[in-house]
Amino acid sequence: MNHKEFTAEDFKSGQILLFDKPLHWTSFQLVNKVRGLIRKSCGIKKIKVGHAGTLDPLATGLLIICTGKFTKKINELQGQEKEYTGTFSLGATTPSYDLETEIDQNYPVDHISEEDLKIAIEKFTGEIEQIPPVFSALKKDGKRLYEYARKGEEVKIQPRKVNIPEFEVDSDKFPLIDFRVVCSKGTYIRSLAHEFGQELNSGAHLSALKRTRIGEFSVQNSLDLESFQKLLPSRENNSE
Repeated sequence: MNHKEFTAEDFKSGQILLFDKPLHWTSFQLVNKVRGLIRKSCGIKKIKVGHAGTLDPLATGLLIICTGKFTKKINELQGQEKEYTGTFSLGATTPSYDLETEIDQNYPVDHISEEDLKIAIEKFTGEIEQIPPVFSALKKDGKRLYEYARKGEEVKIQPRKVNIPEFEVDSDKFPLIDFRVVCSKGTYIRSLAHEFGQELNSGAHLSALKRTRIGEFSVQNSLDLESFQKLLPSRENNSE
């Protein structure tokens, strides 16, 4: 796919940029990097840059970054349906429901059949009530939930309704379960992994996650930082 070179005015008037977020990067780090590249290449001192939906450091995939006047579109973009692929690891849990924390308990998996998996999938398809993970940035009484979690403090989290219209799994690598999920805003795939394990009378945690789509925007059309830099104007062209 051929992309035209951006100009300073393009970024000011507004751009929707699709990036494939690298593993271990925070969404904030990627936004900062993109902002810095735009400012340096275009000779802009100030430019609004923001993202439409956080991805955890251990997740990869589509991060929508908006610039200039298009930062006003962020709330609208965040509310759109999302698609994820990844892997649940059955037989073990972690406090964060993913690999951010160490395994705290192991569980048997030999009793789990294909029929059990089908029943669990049905239970988590459609509108469901989900309890967000305590290791999350959601606020309770003015504090982020992860602040309570890191201090080992107990906190009661209220369930909330989310919608999962599509949920598919592949058990060929059992007890690793590959999945594809289409879900509404506010769905935590880490919580889905944890509750999926509970439903199977076992335990599970999220061991890999990639966001593949937000609304009509696909990760297949995204840029990496190297590709993005090639589309930026050189400072020589901006020194007139």
